Formats: sequence, C-alpha cells, structure tokens
Amino acid sequence: MIPTNYDPRTSEEKWYQYWLEHKFFHSTVDKKRTPYCIVIPPPNVTGVLHMGHMLNNTIQDVLVRRARLLGKNACWVPGTDHASIATEAKVVAKLKSEGIEKRDLSRDEFLKHAWAWTEKHGGIILEQLKRLGASCDWDRTCFTMDEIRSASVTKVFIDLYNKGLIYKGVRMVNWDPSAKTAVSDEEVIYKEEHSKLYYLRYRVDGTTDEYITIATTRPETILGDSAVCVNPNDERFRHLAGKKCIVPLVNRVIPIIQDEYVDMEFGTGALKITPAHDINDYEIGYKHHLETIDIFNDDGTLNENAQLFVGKDRFAVRQEIIPELEKAGNLVKIEDYNNKVGYSERTNVVIEPKLSMQWFLKMKELAKPALDAVMNDDILLTPPKYKNTYRYWMENVKDWCISRQLWWGHQIPVYYLPNSNDYVVAANLSEAVQLVKEKFGKDIPAEQLRQDEDCLDTWFSSWLWPISVFNGILEPDNDEINYYYPTNDLVSAPDILFFWMARMIMAGYEYRHEKPFSNLYLTGIVRDKLHRKMSKSLGNSPDPIDLINQYGADGVRVGMLLCAPAGGDLLFDESLPEQGRNFTTKIWNAFRLVSNWKVADLEQPLHSKLALEWFEQYLNKCKETLNTQFEQYRISEALMTVYTGFRDEFSSWLLEIIKPGFEQPIDRTTYNKTIYLFEEMLQLLHPFMPFITEEIWQNLRERKDGESIMVSVMPIPGKYDENFLNTFENTKEVIAGIRTIRKQNNIAFKDAISLRVKSNDRYPLQFESIICKMGNIQDVEMVSDTVKGAWSFICDTVEYFIPAVGEVNTEEVRAKLQADLAYAQGFLASVMKKLSNEKFVHGAPAQVVENERKKQADAEAKIKAIEQQLAELK
Repeated sequence: MIPTNYDPRTSEEKWYQYWLEHKFFHSTVDKKRTPYCIVIPPPNVTGVLHMGHMLNNTIQDVLVRRARLLGKNACWVPGTDHASIATEAKVVAKLKSEGIEKRDLSRDEFLKHAWAWTEKHGGIILEQLKRLGASCDWDRTCFTMDEIRSASVTKVFIDLYNKGLIYKGVRMVNWDPSAKTAVSDEEVIYKEEHSKLYYLRYRVDGTTDEYITIATTRPETILGDSAVCVNPNDERFRHLAGKKCIVPLVNRVIPIIQDEYVDMEFGTGALKITPAHDINDYEIGYKHHLETIDIFNDDGTLNENAQLFVGKDRFAVRQEIIPELEKAGNLVKIEDYNNKVGYSERTNVVIEPKLSMQWFLKMKELAKPALDAVMNDDILLTPPKYKNTYRYWMENVKDWCISRQLWWGHQIPVYYLPNSNDYVVAANLSEAVQLVKEKFGKDIPAEQLRQDEDCLDTWFSSWLWPISVFNGILEPDNDEINYYYPTNDLVSAPDILFFWMARMIMAGYEYRHEKPFSNLYLTGIVRDKLHRKMSKSLGNSPDPIDLINQYGADGVRVGMLLCAPAGGDLLFDESLPEQGRNFTTKIWNAFRLVSNWKVADLEQPLHSKLALEWFEQYLNKCKETLNTQFEQYRISEALMTVYTGFRDEFSSWLLEIIKPGFEQPIDRTTYNKTIYLFEEMLQLLHPFMPFITEEIWQNLRERKDGESIMVSVMPIPGKYDENFLNTFENTKEVIAGIRTIRKQNNIAFKDAISLRVKSNDRYPLQFESIICKMGNIQDVEMVSDTVKGAWSFICDTVEYFIPAVGEVNTEEVRAKLQADLAYAQGFLASVMKKLSNEKFVHGAPAQVVENERKKQADAEAKIKAIEQQLAELK
C-alpha cells in the first residue's frame, strides 16, 4: 500500500545509506569510460553549512549526477581546508575561555589543542552535505593538512624557491592586528565610512609663528611622521623648499620635501609622510631616503617609538590626541569626510599597513599562461562578464605575500643556522642538515637548526587542490592524475575568483602544463528579499539543516535552483523551498495515481496511443533542450524545463488523457509505456531531486538489490516532429476552449456534449479522439457555416461551436465576442507596430520577423471570423 504522503526524512536516510553501501559515489580509473570530475571548493574544516554552500554544492551535485546518468565515470572529490586564520582564532578564543593564553604555550602545545579542536569540530560540514544529498566520493576525502597535501605544499615551496620565484624581504603588508598576521590584498574588504578630516598645523623650524597645515584622517600616526611633502609646482609652498618643520607634541624636526605625487587639490595641498604606516608614504620615504618610524605593536597598540600614549589602542589614541593637539595650538579644524577603510576579511578589524619581513612569491611569470587560458576561452568562464575582472587582476598582479604569523598551518620549510640569518630551504630537518653542510660547509646538529616560525597562507595549499587531491605533486605520473586531470567543471563564488581559481590555474600550468579545469561556473550571492547578503551577523540567514528538516532536501534543492542564474544573485525566502516541497507532493501524487491503476489485457484506445506518441516526442525535444541548457550552464532554466515538463505535460496532460474511467482498468500497452516514460521523466528530474526520484523509481517496478536510478543510463534524445508537437499544442487550446464554455455555462463534465467545427485545414483532426476524451464530446461534425443557437470560440482561426444545452443568451455571446474582438485588434496593433518599424524588419533575425508575420496573419483571420459571427447574431 502506497502512503498518502511522501516522507522525505525516511526516504533520505534510507536511500543515502543504500547509495553508500553500494559504493555508487565511488570512482576508480577506468580507461574504457569517459571521466567526469569535479573537486569541491574545500570549506573550512571547522565550519558549518550556510546558504552559499547549499547553492554551490547543489549545483555541483546536479552536474555530477547528470554525468553519471549519461554513462560517464563521475568523480566528485570532497575535502576541507585548514583555514589558518579562522581556525587559529577559534582555538585561541577557546583557550582564553579556559584561562590559557597562546603566548604561554609552546608551538607544539598549541598545535595539540588545534588538532583536538579540528578532530572535534572538523567534518561537521561534510556530514551536513550528506543531508543535502551530495554524491561525493567520500572515500577520497582530503584535508589540506593531511600527509599527502602537506608534503605537496612543502615540495612546491622548495621548487618555487629553487626557481627563484620565492624570496624573503621587508615590504609594506596588510596587517591584521586581531589575528596578528599579514593578509593578502585580496583579503582586505573596503567599506565606505563617515570619517573625519583633521587639519593640523606644523610649525616651520626656526620661526615662531609660521606654520604648514596638513589634512589627515589618522591623527594618531603623526607620532611616526618623517616629513611633510608638497608638490614642487605648488606656488603656495615654494618658499618652504629645503626647510624643516616640527611634529606636534613630540617636537621632532622633519624635512619639508617636494614630490609631484602630492595632489594640490586635496586638503591643504600638503601631506604628512609616515613611511611605516602607509603604502604610498612608504614609496615616497624610500625615494627620499626618509627615516622609517614604526609606532605600532602587532596588536594595534602604540609602542615606545611613539613616545606618547604607549600601550594604548590606536583608535583610543585617535580620540585622546585631538584635545592634546588643540591644547598645543596645532588643531586648525575638523571636517566630516567620507572615505574607504580596509577591513580584514577574516576578523573584520581595520587593517593596519605595516612594514614587515615576509616571504613572497613572484606572480607575473606564473600569471601569463593563466591569463591567456581564460582570454582564449581554453577555460570557459560562466558568466563571461567576469572575464574583464579576471583580466584586470591578472594584468596588475602583485607578488603574493605567502607567509602568515600563525602556528596553525604549514610551517615554512626554511631552517636557520644558529645565531644567524643564513638559512636553507629543505623538506625536513635531516635534509636541512645535509644542505647546511653543502651550502655553508658546516656540520651543525639538527637540534641547533631553527625552523621559520611562520606558516604559509592557507591558499598556498588550496591552489594545488585539483592536482594534490590525486597526489599529482608527489607522484606526477600516477594513473589517477593522468586519468582525472584536467577536471571538468569548477563551481565556486566570484568573490574568490582571484584568491583561489586564478591561482589554481597558475599552479595547473606550472605543474601540469595544462589547465586544471575546462569550465568555471560562478554562482551568485544568496541574498534575502531585501537584497542583503545572508549572514549570521545580520540574522537573516536560515539554518540550512532546519530548512531540510522542514521542506525535505529535494524541496530545498529545487527552491535554491529555481531562481539561481549563473553569476546572478539569488533572492531567497522560504516560499522557494515551500514551492519545491509542493512540487515533490505533485510528483508523489502522480506516482500514487499510476500505481493504483488496475491493468488488464484490453485493446489500446486511440486517444492513449496518440497521447503516448505525443509525450514521447515531447520528451525527446525536452532532452535536446536540456542538453543545450547544461552545455551553457543554464542550470536554473534546465530545472524549469523538467519542472514544467512534469507538472504540466506529464501530470496535467498525459496522465489525464490516458486515465481510465472510474473503477475501470487501463490497458497493458498503455500502462507499460507510461511506466517507461515515467522512468525517463524521473531520470531527467533525478539530478535536481535525487531522493524522491529514487524512491519512486525503485517502486515503479520490481528492482534487484544494487539497482539505482542514479546509475541507470538515460536514453539519448530520439526524433520528434515539430509540426506534430505544434498540432498537439493547438489541440490543448481547443480542449481549453471547450472547458471554458462548460465552466461559463455550468455544464457538468459528466454530461456529454456535441462539437461542430467550421471546415478549416487547421483543425487538429489527427487528435480528435483526445479532444473527445478530454472534453467529453459525444460527436463531432464538420460544418460549412456558423451554427446558430450555439456557444462558440475560435482557436488558430478555426471556429468551434457547441450546440446549446437549453437557451443561449445572445447578449452574453455578443459581449464575449466583442471582448475577444477588442483583444484581437489590440494584439494586431502591437504586431503591426513592430512590423512597421524598418529597423526591426531589417535588423531582427529572419525567423523572428517571420514569427511576427505569422502572428499578423493569425490575428487578421481571427478578427475576420469574430466579425462574421457578430454579423450573424444580428
């Protein structure tokens, strides 16, 4: 007995376990089959599922499941990222809650806590992905800090260093005072803020009442000033060339220098120069040989170099220094000012420009083949609008600061000699000892060598992901990397296009001399209905697992995809998964209907034979459409194609046409063909809705253990006749016209009626049996003239009459005809407006113009027929 209602939770648990037990997700090298491979964008190991993950992984699962149905050897590699900054911050916070400070621990002690945290919280997100239905090859699960991936990172670092692409140097970096580490340019988010512009005057040295006034948004940094700079073309300051001025409060004498960098229109035309705390000031300071005075500690507090406010936070000092400057007579005025302030993407604190000794990777040489690959469409980017963004980044690429002042991550494989800045780059201590001997001629015991304290940027491991998941760095000629690489599709968000995707492309060409993937699909951002990005801080993001519990995984998947065009933001509200759940109910009800039919060895009715022939052709066209939509990554449109195909064509038309009378059996031929077509429809739906399609597929007929819809083979598109399909569409309109007359005149469907058709070769005669079944028509007769005393309607220029059951209200008929006439005339006017536009006629594709001419002919014929009917009513 089939349950009245579908139970998603029971079905999801049952079939996911069944798929796992039968290893349907697992892929091995099979050179007889075409591989299809996707690598998952590895989420943070201690993260949890959010709406962006839901969208991204649903799309990946759709692509992978469809590839399996097409007979490909599908491999979806899962894994997690160690997320240096985020994970270390969580561990530090946990330790702090226990009264333990990181600085009081050794590196090894801290890492024990970090690994314990990772083992406790790591993998939660992967388990949550299973609830979504993700068909990853879980046997291949990787972690960016597991043994193979870690050894791969070390090998690549050494290789790039030996090639002269990695170097160490003091540079201005983006410093995160909360995480106490450098971050890359791409990890800085700029926000528009309402700030203040402070006008401060510096007394000219050797005078008592002459001043030069500067404007700054950061008055706390005057304590690190090394100069005041003016434009040499600025007449206002020409007399100050070569003179000096005095920094307020600290009374340090600094030069007044000239440089064309200064914008004479900004502020007062004079700039304070603080080389240690501004990238542009650093460049000017380097050019003019200025002193560099670093006044900040790593945590954003002021150090002894500042002389004042030592130990206080930079923003507290900003408030406290203003009264002091005013008291000293150095504050001229304060203005409101809007500017952009850089924030750390990781900790959401204001970034501090800071001079720091770091490790860098030269990028220009690596970027060139990666740029060419996308510009030449060797790697197809969807949507292509991001190509310009990609090109701008790659043409203006800066050296990558790859070191981070953290302990959780891949420790840099550099070993320093005791009491020296000399070092060797080696995979481990024993290699380092040997290299020290070779390079410096010294026998130094391993315990006296000191490994670099810093770890590598997290992205330095994930940029190798498509290669390292197949161990292609350590064993570059193994069977798996040669079979699965390059992967096929990568699905990710545009905000990490440079962080991750561009760098993967660089690594691919550097280490495989080949692209890492063929297609790059960029999703949009999930936003709420107020267009705000969903986030925990705003409290506008639902818990994805709660949504799955409420609407079922299939319902949520459909809801996410119904309005998710590539690169376009998804405006999410809970009506979407509710719509998905309602569609699930629609599919279940169709299954219940078919399953409850009694089958008998009867002759197949003509209407059933024709309906099945129509739907099979429709399905062939549908498959062809889907192939095109998937090739163009129009995933949302592909879902809508199968959604409407099942809801409207299969359920509302095919099943209604072939449905036997009340308590009557269905003929075996029709039933068997319907089951076959139902299975094909389920195969098309399966990538989007894996659970309910498996549930129904397993129950439509007897299955052996080990069979599954997900590894069944989808039939290729067959032939279809466009004219045949168009004629059926016309048939549907005729049936709709009959039903409208029944409804308007309260004629019960159980009451058979007659149909008269005014002779016209556009009458769908071949589907007359379907018209009779769906309209409960007892007889059809062709006539040469208008049937008086009958209800009527026009469809595709053909006039239809239904002899009245009882008296016809002539005034009602006339009113309806006049309304139809007004509509047809208005429609014709809109068509003629297009056709009278020469630009449209000569510029639009020929088929488009031809379609408009057909609309014109149809409208004119309809108007003529209505006018004739109105004339005959008089």
